[in-house]
Amino acid sequence: MINGEILRNAIISGAHNISVQKNHINDLNIFPVPDGDTGTNMSMTIMAAAKALEDYDGETAGEVAEIAAKSMLRGARGNSGVITSILFRGFAQGLRDMEEVNGKNIAAALGIGVDAAYKAVAKPTEGTILTVARMAYEAGLEASRENSDTLYVWQAITDKANEALAITPELLPVLKKAGVVDAGGKGLCSIFEGMLCYIKDGEIVEYEENQALTLESFDSAAAEFDDDIEFTYCTEIIVGRNPECTLEPDDLRSFLQTIGDCVVMVNDEEIIKIHVHTETPNVVLEKGLLYGDLLAVKVENMKEQHKNAKKNNKKSSKKKKKETFAFAEPTEKFGFVAVAAGEGMKNLFIDLGCTNVVSGGQSMNPSTDDILEAVLGTPAKNVIVLPNNKNIILAAEQVIPLVTDRKVIIVPTRTIPQGMTAMLNFDPEISAESNAQLMLDAAHGVGTGLVTFAARNSEFGGKKIKEGDIIALQNGKLTITEKSPVKALVKLSKDMVHRDTSFITIIYGEDVSEEDANKAYEELRDKFGSRADISLIKGDQPIYYFILSVE
Repeated sequence: MINGEILRNAIISGAHNISVQKNHINDLNIFPVPDGDTGTNMSMTIMAAAKALEDYDGETAGEVAEIAAKSMLRGARGNSGVITSILFRGFAQGLRDMEEVNGKNIAAALGIGVDAAYKAVAKPTEGTILTVARMAYEAGLEASRENSDTLYVWQAITDKANEALAITPELLPVLKKAGVVDAGGKGLCSIFEGMLCYIKDGEIVEYEENQALTLESFDSAAAEFDDDIEFTYCTEIIVGRNPECTLEPDDLRSFLQTIGDCVVMVNDEEIIKIHVHTETPNVVLEKGLLYGDLLAVKVENMKEQHKNAKKNNKKSSKKKKKETFAFAEPTEKFGFVAVAAGEGMKNLFIDLGCTNVVSGGQSMNPSTDDILEAVLGTPAKNVIVLPNNKNIILAAEQVIPLVTDRKVIIVPTRTIPQGMTAMLNFDPEISAESNAQLMLDAAHGVGTGLVTFAARNSEFGGKKIKEGDIIALQNGKLTITEKSPVKALVKLSKDMVHRDTSFITIIYGEDVSEEDANKAYEELRDKFGSRADISLIKGDQPIYYFILSVE
């Protein structure tokens, strides 16, 4: 039998183990395109649980599993990260209200998570993290029938997970051709192995970068203000909610608005996160204590920061800050949240009608919590979310059960052009559900071309690709290698533009000069201008030199 303390340390050990191996897991990515790396996404997901469990001193296994599951849900990033969080959510459901658990309990609980993970994926693919989880569960269940000892069962689960990982290339030919195993499956094995390390030997895998709970979701805003700063202190706290407290969090928000501005408050059953600019930070702390214990506190003098920021204006102007979204009451009928990277892309989606734009995309997958804050900052009863990346859709879908005061609808757009087309086809006269289908249907009709660089050596279609080569993708499929981004775009357009094409949009990124952007525009205008409207937009997006939309 293991109690809460043992399970807590095992989960922390698992989080540390994948974190120290994340770069190796990232390198298993077979596709040469820069993307949201699996190891990084999975490690960030479970590290959210590790941080939440650091100060837990209880002995109830069910409570530990629940804390871990809730933290991972909100911190989930990327498809593999979300699937990992779903596995642990099912695990928590299976261990609910249990003080101590044995191997039979653990195997059954893992089975609940595996079942939920398969249901969460629209088209489950064998040879992935799902296969590794399923085969590990099946081995654990069989082992628990022979011996319910926890170590015996978890050893069987871990061993089978590694066996399953080894056969993923046989199940997915693309893995076999590249000579690698599935990255998500490897990440799950790393977590299981780290947990086994503690269950077996009582040792937590060491991790140098392990940090205590922080307020990293809030950034100092001093550099954004002019010299006329009304309130001096940027005050940020995290409150661990007292379950016996009957005070309403909304009352706290209302109070904070009377003593300052820029109020941001996010809360769930476990914590309340507060950000406010005020002259009386001590009062904020006193009010927070009425709701529970202070887990983290940060107070900064914005006037002093602003003086320092002005001295280093060039450096600070280039620093990209994480956006925050103030809570907004749902007063309007419709509102929109999009995910996009680059100032130009952000402004484009705002011009199309989005209230909030979450920074993210390829190689920068936002967490479920990031998207949740943007949804809660959208003043609408029906909030339509456009992920605009296939690796963000699952994380966005996890927001739905977390919101109770407004309806959240995910339109699963997989690219920026799909998101743009979806917004252009919104009809305010029909229902939210009808709009979701209308927008999705329209998104499916747009072709997406991407011009980027190879992040690693690879081989596709008989062509050897070297790291740094310019490559182009048509609707997600790698089709072209070229010497320059402009040449790649022109060649890509020849494959994508057809007789019935009416609109062509070229979006150029932060690494493309205006001269090259105009050159690309002129070449496409000369070729297709007689039959299609062609637009050139400065997107400032990273990773992609050009994004091509064809309708």
